[in-house]
Amino acid sequence: MNKISERIKRVEENICSACSRSGRERSEVNLVVVTKSASFEAILEVLKLGITEFGENRVQQLKKVASQLLDTFKDRDPEILRKINWHMIGHLQRNKVRQVLSSVSLIHSVDTLRLAEEINAGAKKLNLRPKILLQVNTSNEPQKYGVPVGAAIHLAEQFETLHNVELVGLMTMGPLTLDKNVVRSCFSRAAELFYEIKGEKIVGPRFAQLSMGMSSDYEIAVEEGATILRIGSAIFAG
Repeated sequence: MNKISERIKRVEENICSACSRSGRERSEVNLVVVTKSASFEAILEVLKLGITEFGENRVQQLKKVASQLLDTFKDRDPEILRKINWHMIGHLQRNKVRQVLSSVSLIHSVDTLRLAEEINAGAKKLNLRPKILLQVNTSNEPQKYGVPVGAAIHLAEQFETLHNVELVGLMTMGPLTLDKNVVRSCFSRAAELFYEIKGEKIVGPRFAQLSMGMSSDYEIAVEEGATILRIGSAIFAG
């Protein structure tokens, strides 16, 4: 398990270097560890290292790991359970919304009004106001979820009319390419859109998160303004 510690140290060093190159503070970037490829023992190791932000692509896997953590710590260390924040980062089907509302601190992948309305309706019944991100497809890849860039501002306006959700930023995924210039262009476009939406005054000061960057491209994401990184294989693979 010491390999996990070494990989996290390497990721941290890379984040710090990217922050330095772009004139940013390390505190501006939040690392979310994606657990989908990890064993429960490996997740516990990450937790022991002080990381409490976890992301999951699938609802069932998120519920499974969250339940395992509850069983492990509810008696011996309940305080650590209060520190753990779960991020739903994968595509969320409308019929599974209510399964995650009480478990997650942030839903990254909201890309339609119908999904936002389902979250809003479920949250109202539970007396919640979950934080959500608007997912944008800046790479124009047809296989990816996300609203087209040209429709993002209008959708953000619609999200703002919903009283039981809180739109706090944007999310995007880098393109499947080794061309770093193409990746950078997509992240740069997301950052431009982020500031454009803020400039339109559609949203308030709570609109402050830009979730982009995964294991293969997180340094570029930091350089282009990411505030949340979603990293899994760089920590757990190997």
